[in-house]
Amino acid sequence: MPIQVFITGGTFDKEYNELNGSLYFKETHLHEMLELGRSKLDLAITTLMMKDSLEFTDDDRQLIAEACLKTSADKIFIAHGTDTMTLTASYLAEHCNNKTIVLTGAMIPYKFGSSDGLFNLGSALAFVQVLPTGVYIAMNGKIFEAYKVQKNKDKGEFEAI
Repeated sequence: MPIQVFITGGTFDKEYNELNGSLYFKETHLHEMLELGRSKLDLAITTLMMKDSLEFTDDDRQLIAEACLKTSADKIFIAHGTDTMTLTASYLAEHCNNKTIVLTGAMIPYKFGSSDGLFNLGSALAFVQVLPTGVYIAMNGKIFEAYKVQKNKDKGEFEAI
């Protein structure tokens, strides 16, 4: 059975507008990232939304949870923005406790060239294959349980709590 991949936007997929300096969404970069990483995994990829996670609402989290519950896959990877990833992970842990779900994102957009996104993507896809049922966040080679992680904005990294 393939790993279900849900794309929600976040820094992975942001583009830089050279004219006004803003970041925006055009299309997902996940396919390009998987090709660059030479992924051989069987993946079912679905774009749920293309949003900055700071703009997520409870309705967005409910939509993600419903997609997780609806898929027949028991292993799910979610590309998500880092700013509210912990909120979504906690929501999913409460509503989708019968699957293995791993969320990851990037601190720097993939298109910037110096992004942590490719490493985080590979790590998350490896973790989702071997972890037991539960909801996790994978960042910078580390894995965290949903309720036991926070984003340290001063350090620019995720850490256990």
